[in-house]
Amino acid sequence: MVPIVEAAVVVIFFMIILSAFFSGSETALTAANRSLIHHLETEGNRRARLVSRLIGDREHLIGTILLGNNLVNIFASTLAGYAFSQLFGEAGIVYATIVMTALVVVFAEVMPKTLAIRKPERFALTIAPVMIVLVRVLAPITSAVQWLVIVLFRLIGVRDSDGNATSEAEIRGALALYKHEGGLVKDEHDMLDSILDLGQVEVGEVMTHRRSLVTVDADGPIDDVIDEILASPYTRIPLWRDEPDNIIGVLHAKNLLRELRRSEGRTEGLAIVDIASEPWFVPDTTTLSEQLTNFRERHAHFALVVDEYGTLMGVVTMEDILEEIVGEIEDEYDEDIQDFAISEDGSFTVDGTSTIRDLNREFDWNLPDDEANTIAGLVIHEARQIPEVGQTFVFHGFRFEVTGRQRNQLTELKLTPLEEILNGDDEAPA
Repeated sequence: MVPIVEAAVVVIFFMIILSAFFSGSETALTAANRSLIHHLETEGNRRARLVSRLIGDREHLIGTILLGNNLVNIFASTLAGYAFSQLFGEAGIVYATIVMTALVVVFAEVMPKTLAIRKPERFALTIAPVMIVLVRVLAPITSAVQWLVIVLFRLIGVRDSDGNATSEAEIRGALALYKHEGGLVKDEHDMLDSILDLGQVEVGEVMTHRRSLVTVDADGPIDDVIDEILASPYTRIPLWRDEPDNIIGVLHAKNLLRELRRSEGRTEGLAIVDIASEPWFVPDTTTLSEQLTNFRERHAHFALVVDEYGTLMGVVTMEDILEEIVGEIEDEYDEDIQDFAISEDGSFTVDGTSTIRDLNREFDWNLPDDEANTIAGLVIHEARQIPEVGQTFVFHGFRFEVTGRQRNQLTELKLTPLEEILNGDDEAPA
């Protein structure tokens, strides 16, 4: 009987190696970074192409791994039971169970999976040629098993899922995970996250509002027009006629300078409208992604924003879209305006025109921006009125106090997180 036992030990050892192969393959192929594998595939790595094919057909892959792993483990356990019975009689079954459990857990599960999780891409690239062959060979069996499982699911009333998470949700989840683990600093995470938001944010949320626009009367005295343009920090100035809403053109300061150079500095007879470009109007519901594409197609950097009634709402520029990604871009002509100030008591004094998106991104808040774009708009929406100075409100985890108002506009607000109020000496809100 000894030769039979020796042969059984050799076969069991081989089965454990196969089990380790299947266990490690499962971990490596499910944990491999798909972006890195795709990058290697685009560079012509043939093994990376095989890995992509395996990952893309997860049902057959998992079916092959589970089928192979269970076959070798059951066969090894049965063989061990026979061998130990030959050596120890009826007690051999108990000994075989103990020994095989230890061997399978340590050498066929923990060790290969630990190795695979440390270098999943390298492990996946190594085993891909062998695994692709096994998937093809066992495809009829795994397909039959999958069909049987689906039938059983339907018999008990379990239906197919609605599908996997969208690619955008997966990317956002990956970014949040990398930020949490320290792979991304806050600024990098905010930039990448903002790129994903371009298809959801509308130009009406990032435009320069009409009350802050610099416009020029096209029929005004030419010297006064030139003085206004020179005093403006902008290079593109909308021109109006009869009324400020009637925009008839957009004057670029460079075109004005070129015309003055041609006329040797003489302003007599200079027609501002003739050197201005046609105004370009876009709806305020245009997304930033669409507007960015429009800018590129028209080779333009400036557009006038109108609402559904054609009323001028403001202007949007290429810089506005870029700032939505990278944050504020200031040059030597921009006014240094601080939209917020942080007090020692943990409160925030915020300009009423500050956008909720900017505040959320700056302080990692979660204030809703569905009903309002600015922090003042949020307070008015929640209060259902235009509050007076000194009024306070509590919602969304903050206490809002109106500290500035000009006519019907809330110019300044004081925000205090409720946790700061409860932990400090301030009176807690009712």
